[in-house]
Amino acid sequence: MTPSDVLRSNANGLHSASASAAQEPSGLFTFSQQVDSWVVRTAKPVSYEIRVTDDVLDPSRTDLLEAGSSGGRPGTRARRFVVVDANVDLLHGDRIRAYFDHSGVDHRLCVVPAEESVKSFETAARIVQEIDDFGIARRQEPVVVIGGGVLMDIVGLVSSLYRRGTPFVRVPTTLIGLVDAGVGAKTGINFNGHKNRLGTYFPADLTLLDRCFLNTLDRRHISNGLAEILKIALIKDEGLFRLLERHGGLLLEEKFQGLSSTGELAGSETLRRAIHGMLEELQPNLWEAQLERVVDYGHTFSPTVEMRALPELLHGEAVCVDMALTTVLAQRRGMVSEADRDRVLTTMRALELPTWNDLLTGEILATALQDTVRHRDGQQRLPLPVGIGGAAFVNDVTARELADAVADLRSLQGREVGR
Repeated sequence: MTPSDVLRSNANGLHSASASAAQEPSGLFTFSQQVDSWVVRTAKPVSYEIRVTDDVLDPSRTDLLEAGSSGGRPGTRARRFVVVDANVDLLHGDRIRAYFDHSGVDHRLCVVPAEESVKSFETAARIVQEIDDFGIARRQEPVVVIGGGVLMDIVGLVSSLYRRGTPFVRVPTTLIGLVDAGVGAKTGINFNGHKNRLGTYFPADLTLLDRCFLNTLDRRHISNGLAEILKIALIKDEGLFRLLERHGGLLLEEKFQGLSSTGELAGSETLRRAIHGMLEELQPNLWEAQLERVVDYGHTFSPTVEMRALPELLHGEAVCVDMALTTVLAQRRGMVSEADRDRVLTTMRALELPTWNDLLTGEILATALQDTVRHRDGQQRLPLPVGIGGAAFVNDVTARELADAVADLRSLQGREVGR
């Protein structure tokens, strides 16, 4: 087929395509004079905002109402369907209701007990049913979700499916939500014993980051979020690692509330670097066309370990176990020095994160790696740290190598490394 065989349709009818296929212009292309083959090429611009907002439920703030509208009809009240984590409702439900009442917004709260064990079709279907019962305008009345990463993933999936796409607004209430689940485009539910086996790419129109919510988290959930911050530090930001190494204990103690001047400076800088670093990696590859992603560090073995350990391990804890193992693996390959390996493990412990789990067996790791290879299109594409703040991808990790790394990691438990 020659270029003259390719015809392009526009407002004036069919004509020869002037741009080369390599440039991938938008348009409708036909491949013969008989018009019996078509290629549709189009693009959808993606733009979403993540905004730091102090005290988002202050009645004087309008951030939470900016996405969407009342349709511009005189005398029409704005309406919002709000999905709230059950624990968040216990702690903040009165303020959430008072906020929408103060703003004159007709609203319904759908309260959902959100944890990994209920990250399922059933939970998603219940939310869809309640949306239908309330009724929302398809584009003007975005769904609002206030909760942690699990609930944001579920509501994101629901929003992507409901009427083939309904805008939504995220208000993460956990640290892992602020720095990880609340800044990307992924949605998902667990299925058939696998973590996030079903999902879509559907970013929220607006995400509002309010660290005031962290004040009501228990210490373990602060630690859980610190694992995802540590991930960014280890694979791309040595300065962020030094912040965690030096001030991680204080951030854990103060829950990022800035109770001291040191805590305020360290907390603000830590959150900014973690979020910016994550977005730097996501933005050019939002749909994961490239499967070599440094933000997959800690996510090779952890999905399988986490699902098998439920409810023992939180997500960030499972990720940290994975990072501990792969840090040792990288050290054995000469990619990380023993001194840096020990700094990493010591920092993990200072952040009150686990560096070991009894599920690190040959059988489970082999199963996890096999599933990850399928997910990464037939190759391991396993990110490993290079020193602290760098990363490289490998495709040749063996079962013997994993067993040796597990043995080394086990031997490092129960003693202060590097002392």
